Amino acid sequence: MKVRFNGKSQSEFYPELKKRVDEYFKSNNISKNANGLMIFKSVFFLGSLIGLYLLILLGNFSLVTMLGLAILLGMVQAFIGFNVAHDAIHGSYSSNSTVNKLMSYWFNIIGANAYVWSVAHNKVHHTFTNIPGHDEDLEVAPGLVRVSPDEPKKPIMRYQQYYAFFLYGLASLSWVFRKDYVKFFQDKIGETDNSKRPKIEYFNLFFFKALYYTVFIVIPLIVLDITWVQFLVGFIAMHLAEGFVMGLVFQLAHVVEGMDFPKPDKDGQLKDSWAVHQMRTTANFSRKSPMAAFLCGGLNFQIEHHLFPNICHIHYPAISKIVEQTAKDHGVPYIENKTFIKALKSHYKTLRYFGRVAA
Repeated sequence: MKVRFNGKSQSEFYPELKKRVDEYFKSNNISKNANGLMIFKSVFFLGSLIGLYLLILLGNFSLVTMLGLAILLGMVQAFIGFNVAHDAIHGSYSSNSTVNKLMSYWFNIIGANAYVWSVAHNKVHHTFTNIPGHDEDLEVAPGLVRVSPDEPKKPIMRYQQYYAFFLYGLASLSWVFRKDYVKFFQDKIGETDNSKRPKIEYFNLFFFKALYYTVFIVIPLIVLDITWVQFLVGFIAMHLAEGFVMGLVFQLAHVVEGMDFPKPDKDGQLKDSWAVHQMRTTANFSRKSPMAAFLCGGLNFQIEHHLFPNICHIHYPAISKIVEQTAKDHGVPYIENKTFIKALKSHYKTLRYFGRVAA
């Protein structure tokens, strides 16, 4: 069923918001793309990835130290996804499409697939946010974790607020070994057509997966003087750290208290316009924390990101004030948790609610 948004619902909100945001960039003579701080962040995280990898291979450290470095390596890979590749895949890192394409390859290098992400995230999630049956981000762990009222409830879900966090850690392993392959060859992702895959993307999928397996599995097993069991412990720890960081950041943006999970009517019509729909299904957290902004790649400013994915995340702290004020002026909700801890508690309560309360 094709979903349609209601263009008459608060129709003046988004044009007015775009006007105010455009005026901010124009009056301050600022580009909407990366600036010096964004370039510094990119160098910092990419340099950290290379540095940690070389330390593990060549540092001759104790097993405990190497395990710690592996965990840090996993976290840095998540931060690269947030801070570098995410903007590039959205086309907001640079005004030059070639630069965006090259920077997006870092997503492939850390084991994921930029093409699959561009369809599942850019097209599907950003359009049909929190709509059951359309937004596949709601399918966290089907049959085990329930994060929307449309999912069937099972007895084990009564305890999902405890075990869901461990399952988030498995997300990275799933991407690297299973999910990307499954999604790539699906003709539909959600209800969005994926049957016309560019031929070059077949090459990219298998080439970069092979490159990742070589760099993160084959070379360490050859170079390091460790057993395969010791390697496996480090490899899994790396991915659990990466998946846990990714899972927390994404879940705190859409699965917290106050979120809508709207269902279209029998004709596919939703009650809100696209922009107002984003405001009802998206939340910010830790908006005033420089550390959160630095590490999360602006994903703690999820509202601004959903409304302006074509603007580099480095500008979100500034324009968030404009978005908040415009929402207030038009009677549109602006949902946020002031701190990471409050967002985490809200997510925990939401997991508990969906695990215990029937639709």
